[in-house]
Amino acid sequence: GDADGRQLYRVAFRRAGDDPRLALRETVPGAAELAALRRRLDAIDRRGPDGPWTGAVLRLIDAEAGLPARDMAARLGMTRDPLKRRVRRLKELGLTESLETGYRLSPRGRALLAAFGRDGPD
Repeated sequence: GDADGRQLYRVAFRRAGDDPRLALRETVPGAAELAALRRRLDAIDRRGPDGPWTGAVLRLIDAEAGLPARDMAARLGMTRDPLKRRVRRLKELGLTESLETGYRLSPRGRALLAAFGRDGPD
């Protein structure tokens, strides 16, 4: 401490590196990785309290890039905040990118939809 008994703390920050999702979303997966992504999305859908949702969200983002989250949610019959949480899960898998308003599919997300047809995951 200093002369009057108070303590002084120093906090240092340093750059930890790039967000790993940035590189992930640019990576176009091969067949084995596509199959693993499909299994992961199927598992997410099975755990959802109101049935499968990943395919519907991916297809809507594909069709309507930049659509505001509130409008996306309305089209899917839900409210904005739960939709945003769902899109974050897809973003963690490298499938979507946030725009100034709304979202778009990443190259990885487009490859997933292409592999499974426009029907995408169930």
